[in-house]
Amino acid sequence: MNNETGIPVARSGPLTGVVILDLTRVVAGPYCAMLLADMGATVIKIEHPQDPDLTREFPPLQGADGNAISGFFAQYNRNKMAVSLNLKQPAGRQTFLDMVRKAHIVIENFRPGTMEKLSLDYATLTEANPAIILTSISGFGQQGPNAPRPAFDSSAQASGGLWSMNGTVEEPMRVGTVLGDLSAALYGAIGTLAALREADRTGHGQWVDISQQDSIISLTENALVTYTATGKITVPEGNGHPFVKPYGRYACKDGYVFFGAYTDKFWREACIVFGDEALITDPEIDTMAKRFNPDVHDRRVKPIVEGWCARHTKAELEAMTGARFPLSPIKGIDEVVADPHVRQRDMVIPVQYQGVDFEVFGNPVKLSGGTCEQHASAPGVGQDNEAIYAGWLGKDEDELETLRRNGVI
Repeated sequence: MNNETGIPVARSGPLTGVVILDLTRVVAGPYCAMLLADMGATVIKIEHPQDPDLTREFPPLQGADGNAISGFFAQYNRNKMAVSLNLKQPAGRQTFLDMVRKAHIVIENFRPGTMEKLSLDYATLTEANPAIILTSISGFGQQGPNAPRPAFDSSAQASGGLWSMNGTVEEPMRVGTVLGDLSAALYGAIGTLAALREADRTGHGQWVDISQQDSIISLTENALVTYTATGKITVPEGNGHPFVKPYGRYACKDGYVFFGAYTDKFWREACIVFGDEALITDPEIDTMAKRFNPDVHDRRVKPIVEGWCARHTKAELEAMTGARFPLSPIKGIDEVVADPHVRQRDMVIPVQYQGVDFEVFGNPVKLSGGTCEQHASAPGVGQDNEAIYAGWLGKDEDELETLRRNGVI
């Protein structure tokens, strides 16, 4: 069907009618745009015809060498259309500005200054469309002395303080996923939606500036305020917590669980579940404050919890505790994928990319009206050139052939 944009789509959702031009690559930008696509926005992924998104070659790959299809790309680019366009050529720049005039949002994650070099800076975009929103995701933001520096996810984890406080005292470690990219994508989506609301109200767009370093700093919990208030520098705590106890990883018969029954209410429930009701009134450990004491915890509480967990398997512990207090098996990704709760919440979903089916993570935003990620597909390079350039922009075949011949699309 055609929505009000005039672009042929077969989906609906709360962002139906919103057109997003996606200039992004790798994770942070593509994930931001994909979240909005899952909510119904028409996202047009724009790639250089000779240098498309490099994650099209990232593992896991399915298919023969030379024709391998990337599940990584499929996961972050579902529900998008795709066109090829060389922005470095004048005709490519002009074609992009023609698209901007009819779009609502542009998302890019180039290094700061790149859009200016392409003569596609925010001021230029607003000349074409005063209501346009430009969302820029970068390592260190658009302003500040470090803005021009190149960055990856680990750059943000290192410079934002997270690396220094994760792992063990002996060996600080990066978080084992691209949290700098992913958190920047989430903040990018939030900022974009806020700017969209303002543009709807006033007719004027905004420049949304998202830094991976900023995003990581905001995820360091109480480390920053603890330092500014007390001068204490947060260091890695391993699998424990700086003051909440018992709260951490405990071994069981077939692996590990997280045990978090530290409040008086939850501690009472744990004592009952494990048949140690006498511990509820034990004068040395009968209050949360007493159990928080490091000496009391290490001498009394920790051995008790270790004994409770060691007698059971992960599944037994999960079944025993139920909804009574926080206890979760530490699951491998294979167990996560098989978890019926995860499946029921559509957090493992099918996506097709160039004839290959993948299972990827779903959208964690659950709307009562639904989102659009189920049975989505990811686009091939330039697969929607005809629909966008001819059907949406109105270029005729002669114009398209000239663009093809000159390497613009």
